Amino acid sequence: MNTSAPTAVRIGIPLDLIADLHDLNPWWTGAPAVPIPDTRRHLVARVRRRLDTEIAPIVAVRGPRQVGKTTIQSQIIADLLDEGVPPTSIMRVQFDQLASTAGLADPILRIANWFEHNITIDRFNALARQGHKAYLFLDEVQNLDNWSNQLKFLVDTFAVKVLVTGSSALRIERGKDSLAGRVHTVEAGTLSLTEIGELRHLNHPDPFLPDNGLGHLSHVGFWQELAEHGRRNAEFRDQAFRHFSERGGYPLTHTTQADWPLLSDQLNETVIQRVIQHDLRLGSRGRRRDASLLEELFRLACRYAGQAPSYDLLAQEAGLSLSTKVGPQKARNYLRFLADTMLLHLIPPLELRRRRLQGSPKLCLVDHGLRASWLQEQVPLVPEALEGSQELSTSAGYIAESTLGSTASAIPGLRLSHVPGRGTDPEIDFVFVVGDRRLPVEVKYQRRIDPVRDTQGIRSFVKKSANRASFGLLITRTDTLLEDDPRIVSMPLSTFMLLA
Repeated sequence: MNTSAPTAVRIGIPLDLIADLHDLNPWWTGAPAVPIPDTRRHLVARVRRRLDTEIAPIVAVRGPRQVGKTTIQSQIIADLLDEGVPPTSIMRVQFDQLASTAGLADPILRIANWFEHNITIDRFNALARQGHKAYLFLDEVQNLDNWSNQLKFLVDTFAVKVLVTGSSALRIERGKDSLAGRVHTVEAGTLSLTEIGELRHLNHPDPFLPDNGLGHLSHVGFWQELAEHGRRNAEFRDQAFRHFSERGGYPLTHTTQADWPLLSDQLNETVIQRVIQHDLRLGSRGRRRDASLLEELFRLACRYAGQAPSYDLLAQEAGLSLSTKVGPQKARNYLRFLADTMLLHLIPPLELRRRRLQGSPKLCLVDHGLRASWLQEQVPLVPEALEGSQELSTSAGYIAESTLGSTASAIPGLRLSHVPGRGTDPEIDFVFVVGDRRLPVEVKYQRRIDPVRDTQGIRSFVKKSANRASFGLLITRTDTLLEDDPRIVSMPLSTFMLLA
């Protein structure tokens, strides 16, 4: 440790912050860290590859609260220490829990400066010349003023590796503008089926989608192979999907044997209420947002998951529930605030010839477990639980559509849209955009599939050359073979979820 460093007062960070930093980084003094889970999300390896290959000096992991972003940091730090990286070359800062940074100008730079002069065995650039850079792990940076410009100065001046995490899609995305060429973003959604299998110690296959771009998605053979992959691994697929149906995809629901009511309360408190009461309550310039309206619009998003209700309808229903007047523009803004925290995805109407089709965004919850928690209403997705219940089947169909949209939204670089019905043109549930190609996707979550009626939308879309689509996907409840049209690949939702 650099014992000849100047005092904390001269460096410019308060003593209580120094104490907090030592508590967050016990490896500096050889003290044990907080125990971390043995099982790992696939994201850990993906993020580590980005750090090691140095695609950019900064790797940003963004995702909703409680999906394991902090655990990813802790597991990578443990690996680095096991591999012999000096403990004094690693620093983690959890900004959403450090009141001691309040009032500190440019806290990222000030803390990094203190770390360099007080903890590391040499200056950052000297360490890099010796072949081992310093690592900075910064958790929930997006709420700091001017965070991206601070990081830009940091990596432009010093040869360090930085991993940042955040639970605000918009703020992380805005930060990328000033960090062009310096940051690589990794999306962290809720658990995939293979990750649920990992947590539940099931014998599971590897994720089907390679971690090297989206080109595979534009080839019909890739999807045919995925459908066959699902059939080959049907025993695992169906078992993992049953767990997903019962508890959703948040890690905390699969790492404990607690009953659903207790887990439901925990999701409400640590995810939904945390976002509404903490992350979203204060707007720009300190203006307080209406928590009751945020809660009501999230309830409506749960109720309309998988659908595209108009802002007028949402405003009207919210106003009736709250006994107040709510305008459609305010409903739009508040729904965007919720989407910014990644509790839900707003899938826009398709853009054709640089003009967006008229219509509202489709609402896709990040996880149907949040719906079950907030509405206190569980709807199963497994086929056997839906037999003989039309009411459940209808709700399950919308939730399946929401789940597909959320799963696809977590695929890095994939653009999603939907096509509202217009005149004689049928609605298309989703359109995946890969380069200059489009892939229409229809969800038909029902007991029997009519090979003509239920594929009409896909066939109509593919037939129009302006849509630049040569085939489409039909997402079903069970394995359904459609042998009469090679332009359509069918697979259950559970198979689609084996991508990641």
